[in-house]
Amino acid sequence: MKAFYFIPHPSSLIPSNMPRDIPVGNGSLLVTFDESYQIRDIYFPRVGKENHSEGHPFRFGLWVDNEFSWTSDKGWTRELNYLNETLVTDVRLLNESLGCEIISNDAVDSIENIFIRRILLKNLKDTPREFRLFFHQDFYISESEVGDTAYFDPETLSLIHYKGQRYFLISTDAPVGVETFATGRKAFRGAEGTWRDAEDGRLSEGAITEGSVDSTIGRTLTVEAGATAEMFYWIAAGTSYLEVSKLNELVHARSPRELIRRTNDYWRAWVNKNEMDFGNLPREVVRLYKRSLLVVRTQIDNGGAILAANDSDVTLRATDHYSYLWPRDGALVAYALDLAGYSNLPRAFFELCGKIINPEGYFLQKYNPDGSVASGWHASWDPYTKHRMMPIQEDETALVLWALWNHYDEFRDIEFARLLYRPLIKRAANFMVEFRDEQTGLPQPSWNLWEDRRGIHTFTCATVAGGLTAAANFATLFGESELAEKYEQAAQEVREGMRSFLYRSELCRFARSITPDLNGGFDVDSTIDASLFGIFYFGAFAPDDPIVRDTMQAVEKRLWAKTEVGGVARYEGDGYMRVADDLERVPGNPWFICTLWLADYRIAAARNLEELESAVEILEWVTRRALPSGVLAEQVDPLTGAPLSVSPLTWSHSTVVATVIAYLRKLEALIACESCGRPLFRYDRRARRVYS
Repeated sequence: MKAFYFIPHPSSLIPSNMPRDIPVGNGSLLVTFDESYQIRDIYFPRVGKENHSEGHPFRFGLWVDNEFSWTSDKGWTRELNYLNETLVTDVRLLNESLGCEIISNDAVDSIENIFIRRILLKNLKDTPREFRLFFHQDFYISESEVGDTAYFDPETLSLIHYKGQRYFLISTDAPVGVETFATGRKAFRGAEGTWRDAEDGRLSEGAITEGSVDSTIGRTLTVEAGATAEMFYWIAAGTSYLEVSKLNELVHARSPRELIRRTNDYWRAWVNKNEMDFGNLPREVVRLYKRSLLVVRTQIDNGGAILAANDSDVTLRATDHYSYLWPRDGALVAYALDLAGYSNLPRAFFELCGKIINPEGYFLQKYNPDGSVASGWHASWDPYTKHRMMPIQEDETALVLWALWNHYDEFRDIEFARLLYRPLIKRAANFMVEFRDEQTGLPQPSWNLWEDRRGIHTFTCATVAGGLTAAANFATLFGESELAEKYEQAAQEVREGMRSFLYRSELCRFARSITPDLNGGFDVDSTIDASLFGIFYFGAFAPDDPIVRDTMQAVEKRLWAKTEVGGVARYEGDGYMRVADDLERVPGNPWFICTLWLADYRIAAARNLEELESAVEILEWVTRRALPSGVLAEQVDPLTGAPLSVSPLTWSHSTVVATVIAYLRKLEALIACESCGRPLFRYDRRARRVYS
């Protein structure tokens, strides 16, 4: 039997092409852009499912003075940002050779499923000029190009794409609606699409096309010398013609400008609802905290699914994507939101978990946004031993309970906890008690959090100890003292087993994992792994325990990239999307979450304000490595600092949120301590704010 099973993830083959810089959404309709300001993903009616563009670009271009250019072409400078504290974009496009500047604001309405774009076009030359703007749509409705229809609708004066129960209405604020248009075939017998039709400044106005189709609409603006002109473009998404036609009526009745304004106001109120005082944190860290909350919200479906990432480029290297609910990621995101005072989103997540948990008490690898089981690569059969295996990562089960107890501890909603006590809490806790080795008290082998190894992992054991402690707390809360004792005893046995078997005196630290061998012993994996932070984070051991201190010192020393970029890798020799061969300098690509875990340790271990300040250095490192919009990818290039892999990664942003809150709470505690029991700040736990 091998010491561990390793399956290379297909996404390690080539890097992602274009990060998703500025997603906008409302929990039902999500629209993402690439770095060239092309719409690349349109998810509806759930965040993460279905993707009605399948990553194909929606182009935006203009014709002026007999010249044509798509804004993704060379010659344009692009600045992709958001309006401050909102989910409304702030995009600046400049083309000096064409003599024009475009300021664009994009939003998905906070209430209705309408994507709206405001365009302010400035003529930089000293003569009046006619600009023809073109908007290209490349729908793959319900994730397929087969059987789509695009047509001009004279009733709404708009262009409509539809298939089955999915309708998309495209229009502008011109008095005649859509001024000019083209529908046509794409990706079929050499046809590239109607976007080519636009490049001479005119559209053919084919009124209807079926099959594999795309469309382009046009709008003409005459702009005086040095002046600006404004226009609006929108896409309404619905499940019927009647629904999108009513949404179109709403845009005209309320005006697209008003819908953008109300969306802007809503998100600014949402991200500031707790009126926190951020103490001495740098302004750029506070901005990233708020941006992270907003980005996290775009990646959460209104039905409760917290998606890992919605970036279809990953399918080019993996033939799959990240638009799934991993219970582990979801639990940690929910934890961060609870700390920040956003209880409704975690509540919906926990309710969904109560519905999808396996009757035996565990979660599978991942789920679709509707709660159905997603694709996976964890086998149920061991071809070496010819025995059944549990196709799980047990940390996913444990972390849901750990996060749920924190949810209760923050908000004390006992009726909500009672509803989940039997179907979720007891079921998962009983599984974790039974799914252990009698000799060691440790959990039986399962997959690790990185999904590339099977064994008895230190991280998993730490989460199980935390999950069982949470279950014991719930059992005590609901008057089942014997059950509480059973869960707490199991948690203690896991902690003792970790100290006896996973802590290695010869290493002076914890091993990454152990795996049973054929002789009744264990093969030890001594690789230094950033996930070892779990030994203190989930409460297994105190942060000032020497075994924790020595382990975290080894993590920092070995996994910090010795380049100008810096940052913490996942583990020694990580080959996932590797870009540097020097393992001594670069043990692996830095990950935002792993780097922030080091900050979490510094916060937990800080004994005074000076030691706490070292955590701020890491938060500032994260802000410097974010995209200009504030979006965080999964990884960064250790040589250039460029984003790698999916972007945004929900887990990256939620970890920023959790780390900032941990910092503020520790700041309050240390100030109280250093003031001899007379705090300079009073922390209101319910309002999540620090008062001076």
